[in-house]
Amino acid sequence: MSEKRKARAVLARAHGAPVTVEDVWVDPPRTGEVMLQMSACGVCHSDLSAAQGIIPLPPPVVLGHEGAGTVIAVGDGVHQLAVGDRVVTSFVSMCGHCRYCSTGRPQLCDQAVKATYTLPDGTTRLHDMAGNPLNIFSGCGVMADMATLHQDNVVKIEQAVSMECCALVSCGVMTGVGAVVNAARVQPGSTAVVFGAGGVGLNAIQGCHIAGAAMIVAVDRADSKLELARLFGATHTVNASHDDNLVKTLRKLTGGGADYAFECVGLGEVVAQAYGCLRKGGTAVAVGVASVKDTTTLKTLTLSLEEKTLTGCYYGSGRPREDFPRLIALYRAGRLKLDELITHRYRIDEAPQAFADLSAGRNARGMIVFD
Repeated sequence: MSEKRKARAVLARAHGAPVTVEDVWVDPPRTGEVMLQMSACGVCHSDLSAAQGIIPLPPPVVLGHEGAGTVIAVGDGVHQLAVGDRVVTSFVSMCGHCRYCSTGRPQLCDQAVKATYTLPDGTTRLHDMAGNPLNIFSGCGVMADMATLHQDNVVKIEQAVSMECCALVSCGVMTGVGAVVNAARVQPGSTAVVFGAGGVGLNAIQGCHIAGAAMIVAVDRADSKLELARLFGATHTVNASHDDNLVKTLRKLTGGGADYAFECVGLGEVVAQAYGCLRKGGTAVAVGVASVKDTTTLKTLTLSLEEKTLTGCYYGSGRPREDFPRLIALYRAGRLKLDELITHRYRIDEAPQAFADLSAGRNARGMIVFD
């Protein structure tokens, strides 16, 4: 396949404006790249943040990073992937040889910094119908019928699992479950609090359940999400909108403080609450993507006097080529819920509604389905 192809794609044309669905041109793969026929793409809060400008990607940008599809063309130098392979996308480009990749932390790959809104070489394979280049979300831009990505942004999946479930694994599940098992290393019998019961938070909750936490407290402002949190393993729920002293409530509920707390909202004040609800020696993990201007204020003395830990977790501190297949294996074994995460499916032309529903908090995860 040496010619460009026409596709439908979801774009953020301006920060704060509704997303648009447009025809675009998809260029064929160059050296080290693959072209994908997309099957499914999750509508993630990070895409909404990019559309709103909270994640400052320069528009116009083709959204989408939580995707799954089939390889339909490969460029020169691609040896690990072939036409017909089923793959999921990784919004972190993993070169495999930088300091971070070499030490088992590919989520921090140096190459990913070069692919925040283009491919690693600084160019893009997507153009509007007038031929103007379009930026792409985190080297992906897979909220489209077709997309051309660098091979370092895709992971081959062998297991016969639905493409929708595979798409979920590529972001929300990896981020939430990974924060629990990779970053915090939650211990059996422990107590955990999860702030935010959206797509990532629900996966942190079920990650705590899989890890064997005895008490899992879900915190959110929507009763509907708290009800869903119980399906994913929460043993207790707290509606934050009904509590004037949330930290005190959580410390009392957990018998003096939680062993672990996970902030899955992306707000500095919630990070402080997560840290505040810990017992001595506890660990808080900041998972949500906050605005670049957002800050967190803590009582510094508690870091040393109480030996509390506050750490960050990006992409579940994961190793996608190893963790994606493991997560899918957990799903096949009945230990990881994926189908239940998808609360609404959309056609690509319904993307504006999907983003409106996301903004209103109506879904655990909306999914755009192309097949």
